[in-house]
Amino acid sequence: MCLSRGLLPGSVPPMAVGTSPYAPGGASSMGADPIRVLIADDEPALRIALADLLAHDDEVVLIGSAGDADEAIQLAVDEHPDVALVDVKMPAGGGPRAAREIMRVSPDTRVIALSAFEDRPTVLEMLRAGAVGYLVKGTAGEEILGSIQKVMAGGASLSSEVIAGIVHELTQQLRREEAAREERDARRGEIERFVAGEGLSMVFQPIVELSSRSTVGVEALARFRSLPLRPPNEWFAEAVQLALGVQLELTTIAQALRELDRVPEGAYLAVNCSHHAATSSQLARLLGSDAGRIVLEITEHEAVEDYVALVTALAPLREMGARIAIDDAGAGFASMRHTLQITPDIVKMDMSLTRGIDADRAKRALAAALISFTEEMDIVMVAEGIETVEELDTLATLGVRFGQGFYLAEPAQLA
Repeated sequence: MCLSRGLLPGSVPPMAVGTSPYAPGGASSMGADPIRVLIADDEPALRIALADLLAHDDEVVLIGSAGDADEAIQLAVDEHPDVALVDVKMPAGGGPRAAREIMRVSPDTRVIALSAFEDRPTVLEMLRAGAVGYLVKGTAGEEILGSIQKVMAGGASLSSEVIAGIVHELTQQLRREEAAREERDARRGEIERFVAGEGLSMVFQPIVELSSRSTVGVEALARFRSLPLRPPNEWFAEAVQLALGVQLELTTIAQALRELDRVPEGAYLAVNCSHHAATSSQLARLLGSDAGRIVLEITEHEAVEDYVALVTALAPLREMGARIAIDDAGAGFASMRHTLQITPDIVKMDMSLTRGIDADRAKRALAAALISFTEEMDIVMVAEGIETVEELDTLATLGVRFGQGFYLAEPAQLA
């Protein structure tokens, strides 16, 4: 710290350091109470130099010094200083913690942050923590004293180097925020385009009986035309973040229903549906008289907070003839909880269980337990993601009757 009085660290009498309530010269020549100052810095030499600076000014008085954030906070509790000079980097949580806690326990204390110039990225953090001044170590003594006076008068005090740093950081931050906003707006525009039915198409993957290979149903899968290409699950997740999730789901369901006449006779159409979309009043109107050929696959775009509300919303859809499936069973706790709470008509074994099941004893044991549960509950089991004949044969041996996957048929448009 460069002090204009030319004093070197250590050239101060011992009385200037510590927690004495009033240092020599405490009474102001103007008769006003001196400004009571707390110093918090883990460098003893700097604390001594600052104490010496304050001891030579009649308008201020040192009420205590601390070497870490905990000591500084305790001093604030005991002494309620007018101003606290707080180092940005110190033990026990650093300057931001010290600043927040000092102002919590002593709301009238004005905090001035101190840091080395290379700590410039911490400027905004300290300002967010509540500091009203920020000085670079090396600031002249007169400027330090002036800053104390200024913040006591209700103003803010920032070193010129800090101001330049803040301008730079804020400029960069604003640019980043602007770029993020433009990206978000572009994504929203794309999703709104999909919600309007533009750039959206449907493909259908057959669900077959494994023994006869006859098609018993088809699952509708959304495809989005946009560059750069992104998988559908990313678009649905982003739509949820932008509060457009239900609208996008309902659009894809409506698009799939337009193809119902092309679904093989006697087969059902499975559409993906989150619990939010399932509780939407628009869904029943979409299904209408076709509900009897529809299977709603409950997906996990978001956690279900209220199963009673979901089951209540599904009841009239079931009365209309729609069946309920739980997607990705075995992939995690959520899907099993769906199964127990909703009592579905169909459970779809997740592809993470299906893939390589022929060579994995643990997967076979878990699949066998899941199959046994569905049989006991009169629930139809469908295995997803079948990609090899070995997987198909193993699943059939375990008792799985239905499945889908690239080995059986790839997703495609309906003929």
